[in-house]
Amino acid sequence: MATVAAVTETTRLSFVGRLAQPGFAAFVRQRAARLELELAIHGAGSGRFTVDVSGQPDLIDAFEMACSLGPLDSLVLDCERTATHRTSGGDQER
Repeated sequence: MATVAAVTETTRLSFVGRLAQPGFAAFVRQRAARLELELAIHGAGSGRFTVDVSGQPDLIDAFEMACSLGPLDSLVLDCERTATHRTSGGDQER
């Protein structure tokens, strides 16, 4: 029986709004860990928080939704999303 490799994706997400620091950063890290996603923070400020997140596409969608709802002390007004690359069965697409 052949094993099918899971599709993984790396996506850049930029959350925009009133993002209380360091609370929003901690919230993002916890959600990524809970969903078993890899996370790289590229910018963290009170108005924009940008990360690259890698993992299964459905889990990245769940991560985006969870972070958009965010912690109580933050208000996410928008999320800008850019897929950077996708890997399936060891092959990389751009």
